[in-house]
Amino acid sequence: MLVSERLKRLLRLVPGERRFGFYRFLPFFFVLGGAMEWFMINVRIGKETFYDVYRRKQSERLYKARMEKGE
Repeated sequence: MLVSERLKRLLRLVPGERRFGFYRFLPFFFVLGGAMEWFMINVRIGKETFYDVYRRKQSERLYKARMEKGE
């Protein structure tokens, strides 16, 4: 119960409860989504970013589909 009371107190500190209700948290999620997108584009883990892997897998699927269609 101690954690949930602390969480409630922390959530009450976010302004705009009467005017916006639950939607007052949207800017936090917007910033979190932007940060996650930036991380996926710019941060390399090993030698590749998330989008490098995505593009490679997509081209592999296209190649495989063309080979099956050509056979």
